[in-house]
Amino acid sequence: MKNVLVIYYTQSGQLAEIAQNVAKPFLDSERYHVDFHEVKPVTPFPFPWDSDQFFGVFPESFAQEPITLQPVPTEFLERNYDLILFHYQVWYLSPSIPMNSFLKSDDGKSILKGKPVVTVSGSRNMWVMAQEKVKVLLDEAGANLVGNVALVDRVGNLISVLTIVEWMFSGKKAKKWGILPLPGVSEADILDSSKFGRLVKGHLESGDLQNLQPELVENDAVRISPYLVLVDRTGNKIFNKWSKFIKSRKSGRKTWLKVFYVYLFLAIWVISPIVYILHLLTYPLKINKIKRETLYFQGVQRVET
Repeated sequence: MKNVLVIYYTQSGQLAEIAQNVAKPFLDSERYHVDFHEVKPVTPFPFPWDSDQFFGVFPESFAQEPITLQPVPTEFLERNYDLILFHYQVWYLSPSIPMNSFLKSDDGKSILKGKPVVTVSGSRNMWVMAQEKVKVLLDEAGANLVGNVALVDRVGNLISVLTIVEWMFSGKKAKKWGILPLPGVSEADILDSSKFGRLVKGHLESGDLQNLQPELVENDAVRISPYLVLVDRTGNKIFNKWSKFIKSRKSGRKTWLKVFYVYLFLAIWVISPIVYILHLLTYPLKINKIKRETLYFQGVQRVET
C-alpha cells in the first residue's frame, strides 16, 4: 500500500475538481491510500470578490507574504507519503496566498521534506514565473519536484480577461453576454487530466519518477507561449515595483490601489497588444533563446539566479 497526499486550495471549486480527476487513477486502485488536504485560511478570502477586495490582496499576494492557516490534521502529519500532488492557483503572477502560506508553514515543510512532488496549476494563462517561485519554496522545504502539469484557459488572452473577471466578481461560471466561452480551464481539459494521474502512477510504480516530466510534456501537460513568458517576466518586474510602493505607503493605500487598477487596465488592453506585435516582429531574432527557454520552462529543474 502506497500513500498519496493531494493538497489544494479552492474558491470556485475548479481546482478541487481538477484534484479529483488527477487523483482518479490512484483512487481507483486498491494499492493506494489517498488523502485530500484542502488548505483553508483562518480568515477566508471572499468568493465572489468585489473590486476593493480583489485588488486589495495584490501587494501582499505578489510579495508572497504568508497568512495563518487552519492546522493540518495530525494523521496527515504523521503518515509517510510516497507522493504528493500539489495543486495551486496563480494570483498576481505568484502562487495564491493560501498555497504560498502552506509552502512556508511549519506543517507544510514537515509534510514536504524529502517527498516527491508533482505540481498542478490551474490558471488563466500566465503561470511560468509563479512556478519558478513554487520551485524555490519546494527547494527550501526539502521537497523533490518530479513533475509539473499546467492547466490553463485556452481562449485568447483578452477574451479570457473578460470571462475570468466576470466569474470572479459574480461567482457564476457562465458565458458572458451569452456568447463568450465559459471561463477557466475547460471541462474537457479537467476531465482529461486523469491521464496525467495515470502517467504519474505508472512512473511511481516503476520507481522512475525522475523521468516523469518528459512524458508529461509529450502528453500536453505543459504548453509554453513565448509571448506570455515575455509578458509574465515583464509583469513581474513591474508588479514588484508597484507592490513595494503600495506597501510602503503609510496612508492612501486605497487610492494607490485604484491607480494600480487603472495601470493594469491600460497594460492589458493597450500595452499588451503592442508587446504582442513587437514580439512577432522580433521573434526571428530570438528564436534560439526562445527554444532554450521553452525547454527549461517545460521541465522541473531550477536554475538559481
